[in-house]
Amino acid sequence: MRDRARRVAALVAVALVAVVALAGCGSDEEAPFSGTVLTSPYQVPDVDFTDTDGEPFSLAADTDDRLTLVFFGYTRCVDICPAVLSHLASALTRLDEADREQVQVVMVTSDPDHDDAATIRGYLDGFDTTFVGLRADFDTTAEVGLDLAVGLDRTDPGGHTTQILGVDPADEVPVFWGSDTSPKQFADDIHTLLDR
Repeated sequence: MRDRARRVAALVAVALVAVVALAGCGSDEEAPFSGTVLTSPYQVPDVDFTDTDGEPFSLAADTDDRLTLVFFGYTRCVDICPAVLSHLASALTRLDEADREQVQVVMVTSDPDHDDAATIRGYLDGFDTTFVGLRADFDTTAEVGLDLAVGLDRTDPGGHTTQILGVDPADEVPVFWGSDTSPKQFADDIHTLLDR
């Protein structure tokens, strides 16, 4: 099963390179790819967080969809986090049912000292009830963040990069998006990735 996932991920990586290379070569109707493709994908560590139902959840072992979008944020954030989550929720409404079923959205709290399970669940439900919320102690969260190029600051939960990471079935991050990505850009990119 893991070998099959790696083959799928390799095909996705090749498709991503082709998408970027051909972005300017198509018709005017083709949307350019808005994400950033990594030539050396981040490896997602197999570390257990806890979801809002109190169950263990690993960003490696439990992200079996074709594409899992992972965002580090926190519930007391007043600007970037709600904008990103709103854009992701809106993007999902632009997908057809077949694409939508292959995408998962996960928020990992960068402020586990204040964000308990109930707070995270209530916050995410304001955007989309299917969004998964995760928490762990700060040190664990920071360690996983570093593996994924997200540096966290315990004294400033918002003091970190705000990219949205695309996790593939091989537990790698071959692509990420900036926090200013629009719902249409997310939807177009997701459709492109799933269509390869």
